[in-house]
Amino acid sequence: MFTKIQGRIVSFIGIVILDIMIPGMGRMNPRMMKKLQKQLEKATEEIDATKVTIETPEKTLVFDRPSVTIMDMMGQKTYQVVGEPNEVENEDEGIPEEDIELVMSQTSVSREKAISTLEECDGEPAEAIIKLVGE
Repeated sequence: MFTKIQGRIVSFIGIVILDIMIPGMGRMNPRMMKKLQKQLEKATEEIDATKVTIETPEKTLVFDRPSVTIMDMMGQKTYQVVGEPNEVENEDEGIPEEDIELVMSQTSVSREKAISTLEECDGEPAEAIIKLVGE
């Protein structure tokens, strides 16, 4: 996005041309501008998305009926999501089922004992197995 665009109208044999100066790029004539716009249109594609979910460690953002655009520039795809997100705070999911089953299978204890030992060991299955085997 450009912060400043300076423009002036130049008359050349009765034809009015908008002469645009973009900082850092010098002068850009209308033909170049149209060519760049066509390239941009070719590189842009709309997606008919019904829902977009973005998960972070602290919260989840859910966009219902968003406007999603993909822009492919030099092999790099950029996704633009426009809409109003619903924020959902992430809850602690507890101990993963795989860890509980691993502790149960390695130590031959009940499910409740495996869960309580995993909670004591801050969810570390290796530490829980060592603790249970040592009992």
